[in-house]
Amino acid sequence: MFDLEAYLERVRLPVRPTVDEYGLRAVQHAHRLAIPFENLDVILGRDIAIDGDAVFAKLVTARRGGYCFEHNRLFLDALAALGFTARPLLARVWLGVTEAPPRAHTLALVGLDEGDWIADAGFGGSYAPPLPLADGAEAAAPDGARFRLARDASHGWMVLREGDPANTDGRDTAPGWRPQYSFTQDPVWDADLVMGSHWAATALASPMRRRPIVSIVLPHGFATLAGAEYRRSAADAQTAGSITDPRVYRMRLSMMFGIDLSAERVAELGLF
Repeated sequence: MFDLEAYLERVRLPVRPTVDEYGLRAVQHAHRLAIPFENLDVILGRDIAIDGDAVFAKLVTARRGGYCFEHNRLFLDALAALGFTARPLLARVWLGVTEAPPRAHTLALVGLDEGDWIADAGFGGSYAPPLPLADGAEAAAPDGARFRLARDASHGWMVLREGDPANTDGRDTAPGWRPQYSFTQDPVWDADLVMGSHWAATALASPMRRRPIVSIVLPHGFATLAGAEYRRSAADAQTAGSITDPRVYRMRLSMMFGIDLSAERVAELGLF
């Protein structure tokens, strides 16, 4: 059984949200404000389990973060416990690539009285609010970025972003409307999610294998720790720098992202 009260405490939602677009927005935003995106276990060579019990134990009980397959499994379980109707979709992330990427990202398709919406509590590159599944639908993120959903002749649907590159994980710094990821509405089974997660965690071409990356949404900004490069953007204030001391890295992980790693685990990341 999904422990809804523990989840709501983890994401710091004091009341049960309504089962509508406003509640969907509230849950997704609270989730990303509280639970960091991170691939540290991938870099450390640990197995990534994406069943409901394992994800709850890691992201809620152990108060760690995870990558998209972990986040959105937890998010979908929470939506179901709240009374939403939702199912997973698979997507291709277009940030920083020169050829078609694999379907190694997941998000949620949510059925509301107003129609179908997409929601994504596990995209670590920026913060995309929930969007109605309609060509041209737009939404503004708390950091001022705008997101647009558009039909795509080759890939079904495309989510695009226009906003300050400082409020991203650094993979795409060009101005204007930029593609974030594409997806289709094809049915997705547990085996498909396991295969996508396996590729993300183990393939040499996977961006999750390249370097440790941690990000979290701020009320009006974004913070990232990509390798040993730290960047924080909040409203009009921006901070950036390179970390050269593993003790400072551990402190940043703990204070900014709520992740506590031992000195031995930090050494195993190979950054210093």
